[in-house]
Amino acid sequence: MNCALRLHPDSRRTTVSRIDVAVRHLAPARLNLRYVLDGTIGEIAWPAPAPAKRTDELWRHSCFEVFVQQATAADYCEFNFSPSTNWAAYAFDGYRAGMRPLDVAAPAISVRADRDQFVLNVELELPRSFAAPLRLALCAVIEGVDGTLSYWALNHPAGKPDFHHAEGFTLAL
Repeated sequence: MNCALRLHPDSRRTTVSRIDVAVRHLAPARLNLRYVLDGTIGEIAWPAPAPAKRTDELWRHSCFEVFVQQATAADYCEFNFSPSTNWAAYAFDGYRAGMRPLDVAAPAISVRADRDQFVLNVELELPRSFAAPLRLALCAVIEGVDGTLSYWALNHPAGKPDFHHAEGFTLAL
């Protein structure tokens, strides 16, 4: 399934012209996500490559994200994937409530870039308790070399960027 992310209306147009995400549900608890960003790649602030490790606050810089929720549940999980290959995973009891580290295997993250395109591919193991049907919110934060952040998602609720909002969980699996 291929999806196009939309720039938040309050975000300033950056050197990014498009972000697409290909989603494959590989098994009941496995996802493959391929984020493809088109634009002037050299004008984006990319974190330096690093050995993959769990790291907090990745969303403060260029970062790709997915939020996963069972269709009938209030709880959800959040995964952050840095172009450095660092990652984070959190569980929530409800909207921004009860945040805690999520005990999951490290995702497999690979990146490729050229002058006009950046690709981040991730294979992700979901918690076994997250059975289909699922709802996903796909998102990205992109930082320009000038420090400006732009926010991209499948759907943005009214107001400031809020990737946790229920209106963002629009992709059904």
